[in-house]
Amino acid sequence: MRVAMLTGGGDCPGLNAVMRAVVRKGERHYGDELVGFLDGWRGVIDGAVRPLDVEALRGTLPRGGTILGSSRTNPFKIEGGVDACKASMEALGIDALIAIGGEDTLGVAEKLHQLGVHVIGVPKTIDNDLSGTELTFGFDTAVQIATEAIDRLHTTAESHHRVMVVEVMGRHAGHIAVWSGIAGGATMILIPEEPFDIDSVCDALRRRHEKGNYASIVVVAEGAVPEEGTMELQTGEVDQFGHVRLGGIGNSLAEAIEDRTGFETRQTVLGHVQRGGTPTAFDRVLATRFGVAAIDAVHDGAFGQMVALQSGDIVRVPLTEAVGTLKTVDPDLYHGVAEVFFAG
Repeated sequence: MRVAMLTGGGDCPGLNAVMRAVVRKGERHYGDELVGFLDGWRGVIDGAVRPLDVEALRGTLPRGGTILGSSRTNPFKIEGGVDACKASMEALGIDALIAIGGEDTLGVAEKLHQLGVHVIGVPKTIDNDLSGTELTFGFDTAVQIATEAIDRLHTTAESHHRVMVVEVMGRHAGHIAVWSGIAGGATMILIPEEPFDIDSVCDALRRRHEKGNYASIVVVAEGAVPEEGTMELQTGEVDQFGHVRLGGIGNSLAEAIEDRTGFETRQTVLGHVQRGGTPTAFDRVLATRFGVAAIDAVHDGAFGQMVALQSGDIVRVPLTEAVGTLKTVDPDLYHGVAEVFFAG
């Protein structure tokens, strides 16, 4: 078979490990010819591909990013984009496509499957917010990076008796914030699922300082929002999938805390540092398992499915299930565990 792959949306550690596994088993076990579309769905529209074989992927297991490039292109938002995708796949003799991406990339894959395209999905989102799978590769790396940053910020906060606001990724779900906040001993964690009251946040920080704890770490997901009318936020431009370009909650929060409490407050935005660099061992293994399972699914004809991690096993779930609803933070983890340590 001639099998193509693409990586769409934001990059994250482990993408190359997925493709390496697909190529290794596809070429050596099934005798497939593998190619990669460049820059996500844009490459499918343009028919831009590069050959992929075992030698081309050698040495990429620990490499971050994606050797194919990525984009946030949405064929369904471009005039003639869907027809161009189908035409280029036919012209290139592509028998099946493995789409590696998050809700947007896999949402396009699901729609194309409904139109007759042979597609298998691999879940990729650094936010860990895709339904159908317990974990996505890249998430563990992001949590480790954020935790290390929080550990470092503790010492400077203590030295200067400051409040440090740490903004981490998490548009609609606060998984990175909760996991890194718990692991890093954060004073407070603010997530998109739970609109916060800035006055309550400041009151908790005051009580902590009254006890002689003059250093606090507040971890905030980029998509966290205050309760309506309690604090002004900046608005940003929108991408082809209708998502506002986030960033700025950390700065707004730090200013509000200092204004209301008088405590010297600084903010650190980790941003794309969480996406870059080498994946952790866990993410390398998970990505490899996903890649092997994806090429197996192609040869089983399980199109319209996504490979997923459930109870330690790699399984297949319908793409419709994966992109139907976002996986948000478990309330028991946030209220039952994280909140126990708030402003302690």
